[in-house]
Amino acid sequence: MTTYNSALDTVRTLKAKYGNTWATISPENAARIAIQNRFKTGLDVARYTASIMRKDMAEYDANSVNYTQSLGCWHGFVAQQKMIAVKKHKGTTDKTYLYLSGWMVAALRSELGPLPDQSMHEKTSVPKLIEEIYTFLRQADAVELNDLFRRLDKGEDVQAEIDNFETHVVPIIADIDAGFGNEEATYLLAKKMIEAGACALQIENQVSDAKQCGHQDGKVTVPHEDFIAKLNALRYAFLELGVDEGIIVARTDSEGAGLTQKLPVSMEAGDLASQYMDFVEAEEVIITDVNENDVLFKRDGKLVRPVRLPNGLYKFKEGSNIDRVVLDCITSLENGADLLWIETPTPNVKQIAHMVNRVREKVPNAKLVYNNSPSFNWTVNFRQQAFDRMEASGEDTSAYNRNELMDVKYDNTELSNRADEMIRMFQAEASRDAGVFHHLITLPTYHTTALHMNDLVEGYFGDMGMLAYVDSVQRQEIRKGVSCVKHQRMAGSDLGDDHKTFFAGEKALKAGGEKNTSNQFEVKTNTKEPAMALDK
Repeated sequence: MTTYNSALDTVRTLKAKYGNTWATISPENAARIAIQNRFKTGLDVARYTASIMRKDMAEYDANSVNYTQSLGCWHGFVAQQKMIAVKKHKGTTDKTYLYLSGWMVAALRSELGPLPDQSMHEKTSVPKLIEEIYTFLRQADAVELNDLFRRLDKGEDVQAEIDNFETHVVPIIADIDAGFGNEEATYLLAKKMIEAGACALQIENQVSDAKQCGHQDGKVTVPHEDFIAKLNALRYAFLELGVDEGIIVARTDSEGAGLTQKLPVSMEAGDLASQYMDFVEAEEVIITDVNENDVLFKRDGKLVRPVRLPNGLYKFKEGSNIDRVVLDCITSLENGADLLWIETPTPNVKQIAHMVNRVREKVPNAKLVYNNSPSFNWTVNFRQQAFDRMEASGEDTSAYNRNELMDVKYDNTELSNRADEMIRMFQAEASRDAGVFHHLITLPTYHTTALHMNDLVEGYFGDMGMLAYVDSVQRQEIRKGVSCVKHQRMAGSDLGDDHKTFFAGEKALKAGGEKNTSNQFEVKTNTKEPAMALDK
């Protein structure tokens, strides 16, 4: 990537070459602009972030404490503020990613309006959101670096901070659903997503035109051969675009899926198609009882008829779901996938570990991307797990009704405290015991937006009036040092002023000055938590 000194040398050489026609171009200003945007294209982003993920995967293989995390973001600004907060609170972006949820694209970004998670939204909305997210992250780089250069101009010794600046640009795991069509359609969309900056693509083994949210009923899976074709499509897209380290996350929905649309053709005993067919529920028949146009096949030397629903879908055997998950995972890893995603009915470390350990018998370094989903009721699930542990160890549980553990009366009880501690430790324990390399929450910013709007509306349109905003939003922004309290600066006003000065010199018309009300936020306050230097 371009450094300040390399950019400086380049512009000085060009000035010498073009002479007086470049007289008003400052090498220092040009170099400053150049490093404020170190990633010129989405492919630059994808290559850079893919190398980060590969490094992180190797570090996790060496020690499971090195797991990674992300939050789902539905807008570039949300992603930007997340990464600014990560740098502020963690001091580094290391092991922090972004997640792009197909659910949130459908619900919040479709031109057709809010939609369920069934691949009905426009294909192009996904790469557009990836591009938008990285535009906002690059802007965060530019704003922060511009602040540093302003301090440098005032005589502060911040050159080392400039030279060692850590970008807000981090890997994004992007949801391509079931591929939005056949394998050619998957390949074409994958290219657009990679060109926008995605280094990791997550694809699921559902039928594309019958796709359902992983936490809802009615899921229909495809035979392994069909899914492998789509894994190949993703890899070819990465290779064509020169993102050689691109990551494929293979998601299986088989745990909750009881249907298949297609019966694959077995070419020899025990092949993948045969193993898939073994899971299909079928009843033994004799030829005289068979209806016209019935589908029949041979199993264990007997003639059988698969159970077929009125819509033409075939049923899997009851209780076959875990075996199907394990086969899906092994097959995906043996055919080009880098990471796994297993949708589960509840967040239970033992249940996840049971499946992963079976996969690891065949692929020892198998690791998961796991959805810490808001579709789970985490309070109820973990209070029930805590209840079951207490019962198993012989403790008295008579004060609790297992079927009513969401009740507020159980808050701050011994059981609820244990459950909350289990929730707090869930990610660390799942990474240690169940092979989870990456933890994400798919829809956190969807829910936080709704919750915060509910709370603000309650006060603002109630008795609190303007105090509801001041007390719960602005005063908290100031005292917690939230970057966008000076929203003009965050939107690029200071950055634009400096650029206009580069371009027009003293004639530049600038927004900053005595009458800029953002100056009101430069007042220092005494707080328990040090205020951020908002004018930097």
